[in-house]
Amino acid sequence: MSSGTYDVIVVGVGGMGSATVYELASRGLRVLGLERFDIPHDFGSSHGVNRVIRLAYYEHPSYVPLLRRSYERWRELESAAGEKLLYVTGSVDTGHEDSAVFSGSMRSCLEHDLPHEVLTSAELTQRFPAYRPPKEWMGVYQPDGGFVLSERCIVNHVFAALERGGEVRAREAVLEWSSDGEVARVETSRGSYEAGALVMTSGAWAGPLLPSLNHLLEPERQVLGWFQPLRPELFALDKCPVLIGNFDEGHYYALPVFGIPGFKIGKFHHLNEATSADGLDRECRDEDEDVLRQAVARYFPDANGPTLSLKTCMFTNTPDEHFIIDALPGAPNVFFAAGFSGHGFKFCSVVGEIMADLSTRGETAHDISLLSLSRFDEGI
Repeated sequence: MSSGTYDVIVVGVGGMGSATVYELASRGLRVLGLERFDIPHDFGSSHGVNRVIRLAYYEHPSYVPLLRRSYERWRELESAAGEKLLYVTGSVDTGHEDSAVFSGSMRSCLEHDLPHEVLTSAELTQRFPAYRPPKEWMGVYQPDGGFVLSERCIVNHVFAALERGGEVRAREAVLEWSSDGEVARVETSRGSYEAGALVMTSGAWAGPLLPSLNHLLEPERQVLGWFQPLRPELFALDKCPVLIGNFDEGHYYALPVFGIPGFKIGKFHHLNEATSADGLDRECRDEDEDVLRQAVARYFPDANGPTLSLKTCMFTNTPDEHFIIDALPGAPNVFFAAGFSGHGFKFCSVVGEIMADLSTRGETAHDISLLSLSRFDEGI
């Protein structure tokens, strides 16, 4: 059995946790990261090669300053790692003129003076022939969008944390934890540890570890698909920006061919299947493929070739689909980042900075008021 005393213990070393361990180690703190699976692993929310990053953020303009800092931190990690992790392709947000995606993206661009272009459906298809939106749709093109390599970001955050004196233990599940407000204690399958502060970045497992928040954190089954383009040249990095679309069939996201064969597409909330972190059905079925295929056939017809890959992952949704980043009520030295609702990975680099601030100073200079637990009327 292992034991030790640290400044901060971080539970969950996926996207958010790896960034937090890295940031704390960079500040010279004694930090322990605990991960129940491998590093990286494909049981949670951060696998599948890459994740979209975009500045024109339709979800809420308050995210844009965090995104600007996130871009800076991703590029700092690239420099430290000597490995390209952020690819800029441009981003397209498309839908009816009054759709949440188009109107929300426009709002963020205008409020934060982001460079952008407004394109008609015909103009979108002329510039990006991979995309065939209906004629009445509009699109916002923002040149800074793209994607980050999710698994490689986790790996490089952990490498950098270890180089800076951080400690990371994988295949070590947390069994229980406690806090008296001054000292946090963690019992795992392999040992017992203490720290002045505890950070929970455990993804879909946040609810079981934080029972008072469980009703605000609902894991959901998600499926990603990769389809063989019939015209591969249209789906290359320099021809195919990342896309978010309010399609008639639902809300989809798409990325160019990269890393593994196929044009990548997913549907937000896929089949609306609530699950649990340990109860996820990881088998991909014909129905899963059909959900993705119908959008490919209609809006990306030149990608409508054979299916190449299908993979499951999880969203962890909050009631309003905004994140929750806060201190745990009744435990002033316990902090958590949870409920990233399918759009969180792009923020990992700045969330690591925020969690390091909170766990060492109890506050952060970043504006995270939108993400406060207090916004839920029912409390905990």
